[in-house]
Amino acid sequence: QVQLVESGGGQVQAGGSLRLSCEASIRTFSNRAMGWFRQAPGKEREFVGTISGSGGSTEYSDSVKGRFAVSRDNAKNTVYLTMNSLKPEDTAVYYCAAARRPLASNRDAEYNYWGQGTQVTVSS
Repeated sequence: QVQLVESGGGQVQAGGSLRLSCEASIRTFSNRAMGWFRQAPGKEREFVGTISGSGGSTEYSDSVKGRFAVSRDNAKNTVYLTMNSLKPEDTAVYYCAAARRPLASNRDAEYNYWGQGTQVTVSS
């Protein structure tokens, strides 16, 4: 059974940093792109960042570019989201997801496995 388990969420002041982790129980982890998405209260889920199966390609939403970074350790079946210069508008539940293919994608339809989410709250 495939499981994605996020950790590392919490509350932080504006300007602070957090690192989220997502450990995946997938044998084909390195053959799948991994993505991070988020959903704020009353809003639709939105794309945050993605990384290819090899880790050689990344893509970010404009709202987090230059502040967030996605990385992965295929030996540990884990993907990370490092978040710097956090803003109150970054407050959301953050989800990691595993794609069907190794190509990085910002489309949630490309992802067929999702974690349960971890709350990130940024106070001003």
